This record gives sequence, structure tokens and C-alpha cells, in this order.
Amino acid sequence: MIQTLYQRLGEAKGISQLVDDVMAAHLANPLIKTRFENIKDLDRAKRMAREFFGAGSGGPEPYTGKDMVAAHKGMNISEQEYLAATDDILGAMDKNKHDEETKKDVLAIIYSLKNHIMRM
Repeated sequence: MIQTLYQRLGEAKGISQLVDDVMAAHLANPLIKTRFENIKDLDRAKRMAREFFGAGSGGPEPYTGKDMVAAHKGMNISEQEYLAATDDILGAMDKNKHDEETKKDVLAIIYSLKNHIMRM
């Protein structure tokens, strides 16, 4: 039986752990940590990330946040920062023992959003 990306990510529980690990990696990453240290409500940011991963991977949770352009407007995110964040996501996926196919599917989503996030 073929599983959805949402199921392969571990559904709500697995996505929650993944988001926690991604945020911890971002906060430790010298290339992007100041962007995350300056977030006023990190719990809300995590909730939005969980919703985004959940809805974007085919889960039942709705995404209630801003679209990617609006969420990143004025941030002027560089390619180096974008790649650092991508590496953090893939590292968190490794930590959570996701297989290569699941990582490829998430990477495809990440790259599909690149022009909606960088240099906004």
C-alpha cells in the first residue's frame, strides 16, 4: 500500500517532532540563527510550520498562516540562507530516520517554494 507523504512523515506527531528538530537546527546554525532568535513568538512559528508541513504533505490539518510571499516579505533571504535552512530540514529528517524517497519529496516541495521565499 502506498503511503502519503503525510503518513511517511509520521502524521501530526512525526511532523511535530520534525519541526522541533528543524527549529533547534536553525537556532544552532550560524548562517541563519539570528533570524530565528529574533522571532517574537517561537511557539507560533512552530505551530505555523507544523500546519504548513501537515497541509503541504496531504494531512487533514488546515494551514492558517500567510502565504509564503507574505510571510517572507521584506526579509531579503539570500540563497546561502535558503540553502542553510534546507540543509537543516534535511538534517532533521535524517535525525528522524526518514528514507531517501521521503527526503526527495520534501526537497521537491522546498525547491518549488524557493522563488516565493528568497529575496522577498
